[in-house]
Amino acid sequence: MSKYNSRNLPYLPLLILLGLLLFLVNLDALFVNIMEARNFIAAREMLTHGNWIFTTMNELPRYEKPPLPTWLTAISAGLFGLENLFAYRLPAALTSIFLVVIFYKFQLRLNIKKSFAFGASVILMTSFYIVFSGRDGQWDIFTHSFMVACCYFFVLMLTSEKKNILYAFVAGLFFGASLMSKGPVSLYALFLPFLISYGVIYKFKQPGKNWKLYLIFILTGLISGSWWTVYVHYYDPAAFAEIATQESSRWFNYNVRPIWYYWSFFTQSGIWTIPALLGLFYWYLKGKVSNLKAYQFYLLWTLISVVLLSIIPEKKSRYLLPVLIPLAVTTAFYVEVVIKNFRHNFSKTERFPVYLNFILLTLIAFAAPAILYYALGAVVLEKSFVYVGFSLGMIALGALFIFGMIKSRIKLLFSLQATMILFIILLGFPLTKLIDPDRNTPNISNLKDLMEEENLVLYDAVGMLPELIWEYGKPIPVIASPEDISKSEEKFGVLIAHGDKDQQEAFKNCILEFQGTLDLNPTISKGSNSRLMRDFYIVRKKQP
Repeated sequence: MSKYNSRNLPYLPLLILLGLLLFLVNLDALFVNIMEARNFIAAREMLTHGNWIFTTMNELPRYEKPPLPTWLTAISAGLFGLENLFAYRLPAALTSIFLVVIFYKFQLRLNIKKSFAFGASVILMTSFYIVFSGRDGQWDIFTHSFMVACCYFFVLMLTSEKKNILYAFVAGLFFGASLMSKGPVSLYALFLPFLISYGVIYKFKQPGKNWKLYLIFILTGLISGSWWTVYVHYYDPAAFAEIATQESSRWFNYNVRPIWYYWSFFTQSGIWTIPALLGLFYWYLKGKVSNLKAYQFYLLWTLISVVLLSIIPEKKSRYLLPVLIPLAVTTAFYVEVVIKNFRHNFSKTERFPVYLNFILLTLIAFAAPAILYYALGAVVLEKSFVYVGFSLGMIALGALFIFGMIKSRIKLLFSLQATMILFIILLGFPLTKLIDPDRNTPNISNLKDLMEEENLVLYDAVGMLPELIWEYGKPIPVIASPEDISKSEEKFGVLIAHGDKDQQEAFKNCILEFQGTLDLNPTISKGSNSRLMRDFYIVRKKQP
């Protein structure tokens, strides 16, 4: 019987288990943000209005994003409940687990060892923006996960001796799924850098001979990924053209940042920031890594992706999500070098960033309970059992960091680094319920109850507020004045910008009964964002 060692570990089941813990536990803890609200409203209106092809938000056309993630979200909500937040976030969470699995398999295809691929996959799933996207109902995680699957089957298509046509077809389907999730975003930010890097490092062997495979891949991808766009453009051209013009102009006129804005891209990996930065030092690592070709490939992929994203004038931190995927492997190569060489082959200079990394994590672990209490105040005692459990867990983690540094147990330290994210999700996330806007008074439930009791329609005189529409549970028409409302409607509810006298003046010919100020800001920052505030009135039209 062979000796049991790390090669015998069930890496794939372990990854799936970790994924379930990271992405599913306490999935409904955080309140819904503006991006989620937009997506969830569209999914809900698919179920309540039947708008599966001509997608809507607040009963208005919403063609900014293709509908595949919205379909998946609507199906989940249909199965588990229209008011079940867990159900709306479940597809993104499962897609994140799929990303981790396909990411692991992709590395094995490039002759990377299982143990290394497992470590890189753990780094990926515990990187800040991967965790955030996987637990948040935004569509970035869908488009990039499907594109990574496309890259995997594309490599299988090129390197396998059998089933090449099948692999070309499956790669094309995932390519199309990515397009159907967020248009050409991942094509530009992930697939193109992958294609260039693979061609440079691994070469495309006999491209002329494989033209049929490329043709199958391209046709399958384009047909499966563009049919919805063609269909909606044909049957609703005016709305589609207007939205397309707005979206395309944003790339060059909205949220414009300088070309160097993404210079700190490695910080989006969160707790892996220092190792991620050092993993980019090619001249230092090239003679130490276990698989130089793979390291060169993932490093080039990372850098090209950053460069391509930097060229686009519109920049947001979340656009760096595709960069974190190859970056996880370059980070893992640095971690591997540290584990192998720290005890005997590292100089004081080389040890410094390693100790700095773990000292910072130790300080964070010990400080977390105090910071949390300072941020939330005495309200944290409402969940005293959870708070004590979280505090003890973080303190124990800090103590283990100290033990690991004293004993130079580097593998243990990096394991604890990944475990920190798990601790925060399992023990810390339930505390976020204490800052939920629903705890503000009055809240959306008070509004809903009053509207239902008096059988009134609610209008918004400010503009569409996605978070409010999501919480309210049905569309809220936008109006500018009472003249926009049917003459037969003598009494209705209206939302006005908080303290806005001009908007109140628009209703001067009506009787306004102030009911309260709705504040959708978190409880710890009430009133900080005026966009999330509305004064609520019951309006009665004056009789002539």
